[in-house]
Amino acid sequence: MKIGKKGREDSEGPAQPSARETAESPPKSPLFAPRKDEPRDELRELKEHLHRQLVERIDYSVWESLEAGDLRDQVTRVVEALLVEQGVQLTEFDRRRLIEEIRNETLGLGPIEQFLHDPMVSDILVNGHGQVYIERYGKLELTNARFRDDSHLMQVIDRIVSRVGRRVDESSPMVDARLPDGSRVNAIIPPLAIDGPVLSIRRFGVRQLFMNDLIRLNSITAEMAELIRGAVKAKLNVLISGGTGSGKTTLLNILSGYIPPEERIVTIEDAAELQLQQPHVVRLETRPPNIEGSGEVTQRDLVRNALRMRPDRIVVGEVRGDEVMDMFQAMNTGHEGSLTTIHANSPRDALARLETLMLLTGYSLPEKGMREMMSSALDLIVQVSRLSDGTRKIVSLSEVTGMEGEVVSTQEIFVFERTGVSESGEVLGRFRPTGVSPSFLNRLVLAGVNLPQGIFSSL
Repeated sequence: MKIGKKGREDSEGPAQPSARETAESPPKSPLFAPRKDEPRDELRELKEHLHRQLVERIDYSVWESLEAGDLRDQVTRVVEALLVEQGVQLTEFDRRRLIEEIRNETLGLGPIEQFLHDPMVSDILVNGHGQVYIERYGKLELTNARFRDDSHLMQVIDRIVSRVGRRVDESSPMVDARLPDGSRVNAIIPPLAIDGPVLSIRRFGVRQLFMNDLIRLNSITAEMAELIRGAVKAKLNVLISGGTGSGKTTLLNILSGYIPPEERIVTIEDAAELQLQQPHVVRLETRPPNIEGSGEVTQRDLVRNALRMRPDRIVVGEVRGDEVMDMFQAMNTGHEGSLTTIHANSPRDALARLETLMLLTGYSLPEKGMREMMSSALDLIVQVSRLSDGTRKIVSLSEVTGMEGEVVSTQEIFVFERTGVSESGEVLGRFRPTGVSPSFLNRLVLAGVNLPQGIFSSL
């Protein structure tokens, strides 16, 4: 199989020298044969040198027709051939590491590719070329990963955004994108990022989570899970509220699993990341303006268009702008069972933020009118939180009951009550019902949802 302009066609790869030949033959390129007492920069220089030669040998017409696994095999064969040609002597550990890093550089995201294969890493945060943090188990830690320079980091950013038809440059220095696995990506570059390009990747878990996983992880109780499941089945409008990294999207994915498979679902997102499993799903994604500043498609445009698509449910990944007004109008005109998320630290903060977003739409509605629209549209607010020990919990389930005077009225049904912190830093507390039965119970019964008796008792 032809693998490159100068590469070998032997599918078995290059012949490897014997142990004796390796021991007795001096290296042809001493500069790239680091000794144990030499600095590790030599290995980095070798990697850059071999990567340049690899790029020169690539036949892209053949390259594009290969599967991912075949590409990795071909890169390995070419690099091993280059090592033999140049007489480079390396330990087995350094050889494997070198080949892996070149593969990551050629096919993946360079120094951070390794973290994309670690199921425990939930966030990858690159603050300029010389500083990479990751989040494991809810805690940030500094890594040894480094990019060569800002240009190297920009190459990786360009590789990510070009895959989804987006761009990032001085005229458009901020961009949202996604990786093939659905992980969310944000990049911001100079002149807005003063100290160099910044790349943030919010990863999806390798394994999709379900409600039983949240119960097992003590993020929610079985009784709370039953109530939420019933709310989705009965087509209540549910708002998931929480801070950054609290698990809003993960929970939204889980809740969407309770939507009956016969319903038509339209999802609307800035960067597509929802993973709905139903057979009848239409996924819509916003589009930024082109280089001339035209062609932008906003979430508001998509919400309006979705109403013409005969949806049974509308799922908005995150409400963050003037689409909020159209979304509420949809909820109030027969499109029940909608799900969405918002950045807020409490149910009351979520309502306040929604009101602020409504003010930004430009409609001249009185405050009471906006609040009446909110109170009639929303049924349940699910508050999620990432605690100080890194765990994520559903800390409140609150019903929106209507209006009291000019204020939107809510009542908590379940709450997580913190009691302290253990010596190891673990947040202590318990989930408990408040003793209040939600007024939407009758809707659950009509939908065939039978909750366990005494589920709301505080005793």
